[in-house]
Amino acid sequence: MDIWNSWWVLQIMQLLGLFSFWMSFTKFRTLFSRAFGFGHKVVKGDFNAWIFGSFSGLVTVGSFIFFLLVLSWAYLYSFPTSPSVIQSYDEIPNSSPSLVQSYEIPNSSHSFVQSYGEILKSNVSMGTCNVFEGSWIRDDSYPLYDASHCPFAERGFDCLTNGRKDRGYSKWRWKPKNCDIPRFDARRILEQLRGKRVVFVGDSLSRTQWESMICLLMTGVENKKSVYEIKGNKITKQIRFLGVRFSSFDVRIDFYRSVFLVKPGPGPRHAPQRVKTTLRLDKMDDISHEWIDSDVLIFNSGHWWTRTKLFDMGWYFQVGSSLKLGMPINSAFHTALLTWASWVENTINTNRTRIFFRTFESSHWSGPNRNSCKVTQRPRKRTNGKERNPISDLINRVVKNMSAPVTVLHVTPMTAYRSDGHVGTWSDKPSVPDCSHWCLPGVPDMWNEILLSYFLPKGAN
Repeated sequence: MDIWNSWWVLQIMQLLGLFSFWMSFTKFRTLFSRAFGFGHKVVKGDFNAWIFGSFSGLVTVGSFIFFLLVLSWAYLYSFPTSPSVIQSYDEIPNSSPSLVQSYEIPNSSHSFVQSYGEILKSNVSMGTCNVFEGSWIRDDSYPLYDASHCPFAERGFDCLTNGRKDRGYSKWRWKPKNCDIPRFDARRILEQLRGKRVVFVGDSLSRTQWESMICLLMTGVENKKSVYEIKGNKITKQIRFLGVRFSSFDVRIDFYRSVFLVKPGPGPRHAPQRVKTTLRLDKMDDISHEWIDSDVLIFNSGHWWTRTKLFDMGWYFQVGSSLKLGMPINSAFHTALLTWASWVENTINTNRTRIFFRTFESSHWSGPNRNSCKVTQRPRKRTNGKERNPISDLINRVVKNMSAPVTVLHVTPMTAYRSDGHVGTWSDKPSVPDCSHWCLPGVPDMWNEILLSYFLPKGAN
């Protein structure tokens, strides 16, 4: 038994406290009455009075301090501190003390911050393992394909063909902390997807993942000509639909460009002149009906929800017939997510369709105006605060409150390390540096390895 928790020690300390209180009370009672006389003697040069008076003062002050210490000990004994709040913060995946202390979301609540770990656990874990909590490890068996031999890899993302000399960025594999992602087997995955339609919906980062998945799966196809774009379209940045069919397996991998997920359109009458277009936050994109007949749906959004891509271009928000000129971007994104969530719950047959939402992918712009792009040769050792993002947190919060089952692909922390994986100046426009998009092969391949592992039989992980 701890001696400091014993009953006898408590009693002794209480007696010492009473004694010190009596000493200090007695001394203080006489101290003031003798203060003026003592000062008078000192002025006259009575050094004996100075020495003994100082000693008496020290005894008094010491007794009083000892009394306060006893009171403090008694308080701690009676009211021990609870470590529960600290422990709950420690359970947040990929977090750090500085992250928890500094992170803020406008209009957020303390309970939301505490429940963030539960949000991730309920939506991004595979079985009992959070596959998005881990680290990048070097693996010389990577990359899994050659982009120059994949006709669906966009030239702008093929960094090696565009002149990048170092290949190290393509030789990193994500290793979860408490489990393993199965080694990618294209043939096995194609068999699991036989007869299925996979649909990606989102922005150019979604298109990159779509291209990555096709290139990965093509490694399991002997006759490459059996894989084709169903309308004969070439991959361009503005095209709204692309569909690739793996005819030998009757598999479709489609992409729909919908950067906001909700409907853009002209502003209401008598809107201010600066309003060129509005985002109807309460209405889904016009092409959303084409997403319904699918077996797998993967959404993403976030990179276009910025001031430069909205307000600076004359885009503002609208709900019903009401123009929301003063609505903050994060609030508008939250409203759009609620519209998307309602559409999923009321439109998608979740008995057939598996739904995923990928979180915000960390970019690595730097400089005072965030316009400097410095691509490194190796992943960063630290995330430098990029493991958290308000867009990703809003996605997690909305999905947590949905009645329909949706899996969050929480890639924000894992991409925070990969400052080496961006396109940089190795694109089809080398004069325009790019620290948002990713080289192929590269980081998006790992998103697909994780995504496709969800379709393997249980126990394969």
